Amino acid sequence: MVGLLLVAGLAYWILQPPSINPMADSRAAEAMALVQTHRAHHAPTLRQAITDRVQALAKRGQGVRLGEWRVERQGNLYLVKIFVREREARSWFEREYLWRVDLDTRSVVAVTLPASELMAADPEGPSLTDHKTPSP
Repeated sequence: MVGLLLVAGLAYWILQPPSINPMADSRAAEAMALVQTHRAHHAPTLRQAITDRVQALAKRGQGVRLGEWRVERQGNLYLVKIFVREREARSWFEREYLWRVDLDTRSVVAVTLPASELMAADPEGPSLTDHKTPSP
């Protein structure tokens, strides 16, 4: 019985799509590492900035839950995301941190506003918060 469970577990792990198990795809793992170690605005890395935010909320007594890092492949690009759920007065609020990664150019671009707010200013490229709407 135990052997059957081990075989089933191993088969499940091997057959998982890369979006569920980024370590099955070395490029997905590289994309995740590139995001997690990217410079942040108020911390050495994006991963540390998110961890610091979660710890600060918990220290204030506010309910907070940190989701798992996930990677999805979209053609030659990868989307790396993590959700943080924060308890407000009567409900939970979910922040989605989402980045688009191009491994060929080693670029990380924030896709959502929360992700953009964490990133350090990049003088070489545009960011979500620098976007200006053309005047009519």
